[in-house]
Amino acid sequence: MDVLSDVIAVMRTGRPRSAHVRWHAPWGQEFASVPGSAGFQVILQGSCWLRPPDAEPVPLGVGDVVFLPHGSGHTLADSPETLATAPACDPDDPRFAEPYRSDSVDRTGDYGPVTVVLCGTYQLDPSRTHPLLRDLPDRIHLPAHPARHPELRSAVGLLAAELEHPRLGTDAAVPALLDTLLLYILRIWFNEQPARGNTTGWAAALNDPPVTAALHAIHRAPAAPWTVAKLAAEAGLSRAPFARRFATLIGQPPLSYLTWWRMTTAARLLRASDAPLKSVAAQVGYASEFAFANAFKRTYGTAPGTFRRRN
Repeated sequence: MDVLSDVIAVMRTGRPRSAHVRWHAPWGQEFASVPGSAGFQVILQGSCWLRPPDAEPVPLGVGDVVFLPHGSGHTLADSPETLATAPACDPDDPRFAEPYRSDSVDRTGDYGPVTVVLCGTYQLDPSRTHPLLRDLPDRIHLPAHPARHPELRSAVGLLAAELEHPRLGTDAAVPALLDTLLLYILRIWFNEQPARGNTTGWAAALNDPPVTAALHAIHRAPAAPWTVAKLAAEAGLSRAPFARRFATLIGQPPLSYLTWWRMTTAARLLRASDAPLKSVAAQVGYASEFAFANAFKRTYGTAPGTFRRRN
């Protein structure tokens, strides 16, 4: 797979949660800070204000998407001044045990203007958090625009329809649509970064053709016998300039990132399959089970077999 597809596949643990909620003004809803998660808010109807704890309120209109990659706490309200009187929304709260909700009950307002919000959260595994996600800001705001992001609008529409009118197959459709929505949000944000002048980090790396070519090669075939010279050939550069360019943008040398990704992949295979350790080792580029076990223990502090039993 390519880098972004792998990030989506590897980072999430458990089932995502989402809700389709309707409020009548005046209303305010606090969303608790949940480290180890990522959340989103999409305005489907009406308007509201996003109130971060550390920044000025942000007006949101129909079609606006807000992504919170680090689970930052925040408040949504019909105005910058309206207080949040309802209990804070926390995905770990037993009241929200149902993973997909459609809540049309007016809990706070007086039948003023209506705001409809599509909200959701992804539970992440901190041990598998990709540096691509760690580089993201606390909040990503994608304002609506009729001529931009048609694929994002389509994903939002499909997800909203499934949540508002659950049918046969909804339990299968919603997780896939949530992953698709997350992919589109990240794709759009990374594609827009060159215009904002970002020249370092993953935002720059994913817009740098030579480094992106090397990353795709690693993710497409993590078991291949990669060397710096072979990755440089994939990037179309000579060895030394490639190594400097990769380390500058990614924050670590090419073979360090390769090892990290191999171990991340191995951890996923150990959790998700009963494949023999020899097979797992081969899938991440180790001909020797012993060498794989040593590399895995250096990364996770425990032997692969013990890691599998604990997880």
